[in-house]
Amino acid sequence: MIDLQKAARVIKALSSKHLTLGSVESLTGGLFASSICSVAGASTVFRGSLVTYATDLKTKLDGVSRDTIREFGLVSKEVADSMAIHGREVLNADVVVSFTGNAGPTKEAGAAPVGRVNMAIATAYGVVEMEQDFTLSRNEIREACVDVMLDRLIAIFEN
Repeated sequence: MIDLQKAARVIKALSSKHLTLGSVESLTGGLFASSICSVAGASTVFRGSLVTYATDLKTKLDGVSRDTIREFGLVSKEVADSMAIHGREVLNADVVVSFTGNAGPTKEAGAAPVGRVNMAIATAYGVVEMEQDFTLSRNEIREACVDVMLDRLIAIFEN
């Protein structure tokens, strides 16, 4: 279960710094955006979200090149970085988070194992990358991703 108090802390921290927030989500399917928007006052910072579950949408909407996907795979720091960086432009947001991963139940040949997740935070100062391996159920993985991201945003922006 998502801790909405953490989401409120993120909103407060970004608002105090006059920063806007956006998300580009694959495996989380909009869960991060939904969690942020569940908190009153989210509109002071949250610009929007791209939920690009299908591979073709990652190239069309997220700006991820086919070459990057071919070379590194959909679940990679390179794809997560590209999603977050391009998301800053598309969403016109100061801080954009991204999520790509394999929540299961199966692993395709040559693909990331079930539970592998790559996340990124893009700002004007660069990109923070996170790779995690979870041994949880599908929806627990999705929730854990949001929780990890909220914790990281708090660590970066809350003073």
